[in-house]
Amino acid sequence: MTGFFVAGPLDDGDAVSGHYYEAASPDPARAQVWGYTDKLSYAPGEVLRLHAMSNAAEIAVTIRRDGLAPQDVQHLTIRGGFADTPADCSITGCRWPERAALTIPADWRSGVYKILFEVAGHRSEHLFVLRATDARREGLVMVLTTGTWCAYNDWGGSNHYQGLSGPSGHEFAAEVSLHRPWATGFASWPEGAPRVPHASPLRTRPRYPHMEFARANGISKKYASSGWASFERPFALWCEGQGIGLDFITQHDLHRDPRALSGYARALIAGHDEYWTWEMRDHLEAWVDGGGELARFAGNYYWQTRLSDDLAVQTCHKSRADSCDPVADPRRLTSYWDHPQVARPAVATMGLTGAAGVYAGWSRCAAHGAGGFTIYRPDHWALRETGLGYGDLLGAASRIFAYEVDGIDFTMTHGLPFPAADTGLAGELTIVAMAPATTVAHATGPQDADTFIGTDDALDLAAKVHGGTGPDELGRVTRGNGCMAEYRRGKGAVFNAGSCEWVAGLIAREAPVEEVTRRVLLGPWG
Repeated sequence: MTGFFVAGPLDDGDAVSGHYYEAASPDPARAQVWGYTDKLSYAPGEVLRLHAMSNAAEIAVTIRRDGLAPQDVQHLTIRGGFADTPADCSITGCRWPERAALTIPADWRSGVYKILFEVAGHRSEHLFVLRATDARREGLVMVLTTGTWCAYNDWGGSNHYQGLSGPSGHEFAAEVSLHRPWATGFASWPEGAPRVPHASPLRTRPRYPHMEFARANGISKKYASSGWASFERPFALWCEGQGIGLDFITQHDLHRDPRALSGYARALIAGHDEYWTWEMRDHLEAWVDGGGELARFAGNYYWQTRLSDDLAVQTCHKSRADSCDPVADPRRLTSYWDHPQVARPAVATMGLTGAAGVYAGWSRCAAHGAGGFTIYRPDHWALRETGLGYGDLLGAASRIFAYEVDGIDFTMTHGLPFPAADTGLAGELTIVAMAPATTVAHATGPQDADTFIGTDDALDLAAKVHGGTGPDELGRVTRGNGCMAEYRRGKGAVFNAGSCEWVAGLIAREAPVEEVTRRVLLGPWG
């Protein structure tokens, strides 16, 4: 246990439904150290500002470039001292004093850098991203899914899922701040931590081993859903082991800078990129239309967000957006991308959408399915020479088809899937492989009913996107799919393996999954 776990309002002690989180202790004598940076990312030559609090007068700080062989690049001692933490720190930021300012050396390479804060009796971690300078941009760039990191980070008590907000003081937060620590599990995974996918025995209440592990070990219940350590880190380490060099930027950089991808012919997104801003989409689409190629091994393209001018606060009202979001332009409503008012279908950017039946491989949501993609077009360039044929499964052994996936409405003609008409595509989509997914956790009765997912998500999605909760509308969100597809728009393309857990195949070194990944990252597209 971390020793800094807090039971939130109405906490029921349950690993799944309970509200528990890390927070700083209000006791100035208690051994503790926490810190954060003023920004998510920097370029060489920019100034990184560290904010921290501790019971100790001095804090030992190590800055370490993460990788197969982590490299310590800086050791320093900074001033400590106790500082109060606002009750609403998850929303407004911790507002701790600035303890150090460091100019990033010109010779530091693009990467993800961990910051280790240590005092006697306690240590914690933070991280920042170092972008490449314009002159050094080359090869592949990984776009880190920082919108989703922010949405899931529950340090201090609130995120976009649970929280200390609203009139009752126990509602999720529509606004979340970057100016707080990352919850334990976001920078590094504890040894033995399970991933999300899990198929509970039939006719029993579904279990969530990753949340059971979190509660038992005093870490964030969202550690397996987002953060550097969950998806992007193992993907980046696999790339490093294959000799595939990567630069790194964040979604926040993509939002801020229309030229964030300039100079890169190909970009990579891995894991869970559920939350995007309008500007992120604009800048990505412009890059693809100009000839860029996006390799997306990720799932759950779902919610529109907004960012504050300083990029420090993310807003997403989600299911409450229709009644609570004060936005003047209905297109900027922080709801589903496929909401009729937003009028910007998710498929227009990525070719696929999370609103096609997002869940697979856990709860009662296709949990006993194949676990991999069923191949329909084995002659596609991404699958050549893999040995896979029509109807074969890709990645079933490591369960790469989970836990949230992206798909599209489709029709079948002579045994081949084609995107249905009027889906909102802005280019040509070729469905290479697919598998079923659903937004509802089915049950035979109270003994196996899932109180975590249940039917709420399906009812909300059907009502908001399709205008009702009758059999037809519910059928559109509960009889869904996830796809592996190639999407051509403008002069560029998106190869979209629409699943969060693709990286599980790389972790397990499943040969066909590795072969497809190498072909997509390194080979010619076509």
